[in-house]
Amino acid sequence: MSDRTNARKIEHIRAIEQDAAVDRDRRYFDRIRLTHRALPELALADVDPSTEFLGRKLSFPLLISSMTGGDHELICRINRNLAEAAQRTGVAMAVGSQRVMFTEPAARDSFQLRELAPDVPLIANLGAVQLNYGLGISHAQQAVEVMDADALYLHLNPLQEAVQPEGDTDFRHLAEAIGTLVDTLPVPLLLKEVGAGLSPADIEAGLSVGVEYFDLAGTGGTSWSRIEHHRRDDGSDLGIRFQDWGIPTPLALKLAEPYLDRATFIASGGLRDGIDMAKSVILGASLCGMANPFLKPAMESADAVVAVIERLRREFVTAMFLLGTANLKALYRNRALVLEEY
Repeated sequence: MSDRTNARKIEHIRAIEQDAAVDRDRRYFDRIRLTHRALPELALADVDPSTEFLGRKLSFPLLISSMTGGDHELICRINRNLAEAAQRTGVAMAVGSQRVMFTEPAARDSFQLRELAPDVPLIANLGAVQLNYGLGISHAQQAVEVMDADALYLHLNPLQEAVQPEGDTDFRHLAEAIGTLVDTLPVPLLLKEVGAGLSPADIEAGLSVGVEYFDLAGTGGTSWSRIEHHRRDDGSDLGIRFQDWGIPTPLALKLAEPYLDRATFIASGGLRDGIDMAKSVILGASLCGMANPFLKPAMESADAVVAVIERLRREFVTAMFLLGTANLKALYRNRALVLEEY
């Protein structure tokens, strides 16, 4: 693999494999306690966790969050196993950054997933900062077309870029460029952080240029700052210093509460089970994203990924049952279900 962006994808995966502390596992959602119902007044079999997202029905509100993509057998296997599992279980899927396909055409294969997942939402992905480094409308359109995607993620990652040895750190005037894409693309544009959270000011900036979907992607799970630390050879500990920088996902959801009637929010970053998902929906998330729990299973097989998704669904449905909520409408933004936060 001659292209540096392509090789970096494998370096990221190896860092995650070799350093367990890349997953910060901060368990911020454990600080929220829910109201158990001993008399839920419904049958477990009657709980319906289904929902809709981007015009497609989902079996429950799970998104396999962005991980990877590129010209490497392992990367292609990961994405294909994820896509097959998403289709089999009826959940959404997003891919990692597609910038690599503009320098390594062979990498396009790792993003051509619609045949494997014809019925579920697929989300394309580019780095927002790349709009200041040569990518434009045509690249965004190609990213969507290659996947036959239902939407495009523009990910925001200033911390990762600041720590990355070859990082792109000119984030000036991006809101205007994002607005141009919103007006041009035939599919919705979603703004996403990669693990440090979106603040109210970020949401306001997105809303001001027409963005209606936000993935809060708070801190608490995978630390891209720590991952990039492993790629430095200058002795700097910058990535370690900032490995827990950002807004925890539950707090990001609380801060987003004033905007819930104006936008759709995805909760990701540090979610680890169906209970975290239930808490996220109560706090206003329409969809819940996870990545780390799927990476190793995706290296193995689609069946291994399906097993993780089925476990999450059982946990989520069980939580709904124990809260006395028969469907997503009864769960969504139902703050009366929160017993305490500490």
